[in-house]
Amino acid sequence: MMKFAWDNYKRYAWGKNELRPLTRNGHIGNMFGGLRGASIIDSLDTLYIMGLMEEYNDAKEWVQTNLDLNSNGEASLFEVNIRYVGGLLSAYYLTGEELFKNKAMELGEKLLPAFNTPTGIPRGVINLGSGTSWSWGWASAGSSILAEFGTLHLEFVHLTELSNNPVYTEKVMNIRKLLNKIEKPHGLYPNFLSPVSGNWVQHHVSIGGLGDSFYEYLIKSYLMSDKTDDDAKRMYYGALEAIEANLVQKSPGGLTYMAEWRGGILDHKMGHLACFSGGMIGIGADDGAPEKRQHYLDLAAEITHTCHESYTRSATKLGPEAFRFDGGAEATATRLSDRYYILRPEVIESYMYMWRLTHDPKYREWGWEAVEALELHCRVESGFSGIRDVYTMTVSHDNMQQSFFLSETLKYLYLLFSDDDLLPLEDWVFNTEAHPLPIIRKSCLQDETTQDKTVSK
Repeated sequence: MMKFAWDNYKRYAWGKNELRPLTRNGHIGNMFGGLRGASIIDSLDTLYIMGLMEEYNDAKEWVQTNLDLNSNGEASLFEVNIRYVGGLLSAYYLTGEELFKNKAMELGEKLLPAFNTPTGIPRGVINLGSGTSWSWGWASAGSSILAEFGTLHLEFVHLTELSNNPVYTEKVMNIRKLLNKIEKPHGLYPNFLSPVSGNWVQHHVSIGGLGDSFYEYLIKSYLMSDKTDDDAKRMYYGALEAIEANLVQKSPGGLTYMAEWRGGILDHKMGHLACFSGGMIGIGADDGAPEKRQHYLDLAAEITHTCHESYTRSATKLGPEAFRFDGGAEATATRLSDRYYILRPEVIESYMYMWRLTHDPKYREWGWEAVEALELHCRVESGFSGIRDVYTMTVSHDNMQQSFFLSETLKYLYLLFSDDDLLPLEDWVFNTEAHPLPIIRKSCLQDETTQDKTVSK
């Protein structure tokens, strides 16, 4: 599947951000502010891990000769960070190629002006050329978005590690300080925060879009620090307790799900994006209070099961963008506008983690169901495409092969069916675009500095 997706991207959309498989051309879009080659950067580590070396070398050569970081459009700080910075860092750590490290550091530096706000909370959009930044027009009252400013930590800590420049870590620690200081309704973190006043803008809480990867990066920051970042640990388990107390629900049919919270009123809807949380709660289970470990593992399994149900209950066996638990419906999309599937990875991501944690064969079976459904409904003559309605067998394709399909969906499937010693979880943490970053072991670093001292003596 990876080779097929890649070969078609290469044939019809080389150097563009995504392939449009039906019209056989490339798509650039405006999310990356004039940067090109999103599918190439997102695929580097997947190609390398899968041993597709010829394809990897073509990708590397493109980065060397064609990746131009001097662009002048409006870029999403979040998307550029998770896809480009994350993809380049990961490629560097897997291959040792200095080229990737240098590009990652050059790009990282271009993101810093987004943090020039009264609070240090970055704005969501940045012009990579001029350094001017602003908030998304649709974000209420010029606010920044929790999932966006909360999903920089892993990459920025690695930028500091590689550059020896503390500024990156300082920027993300400053965000954390502010979040620790302000009042949280019921211990929850709303999705919108003003980068000017440092106050919440409205009380909408979600583990799906707008909120999701903030929580993921708390537990992953702790794991990536070799379990030394106690602040991240405390914030994560505190947030998880508030989520359990306020958002986790059980449907009449016995399905555990996470509702959204709007100023104290529950909206009984769960987004496909929120389905990553099964895996997140799973990898965080071991470091919780000893008496809660089994509870967290069970909760992770229940949520993953619910997300699998959202797939099983559709005609195509692929899950909708959002599914509801009200008006008699369970784990199904009731609105036409929620019925699409754009090759998203989150449900498969949770299967992969739950397989690694439990080795229950059902997770591989569920993963294989997804493979068969993707092949049947999303594979077209020249690539893979999202579909507009998972509930009908007469498939209408959206003509987009998302870069995250190559970075995440296919990588998580490959890992689900591989041995645990391929990118073992005790050595690697995956960023929210599934780019593996190594755990930073302070003991090794200390050994090195003591060695340096002895040598210099």
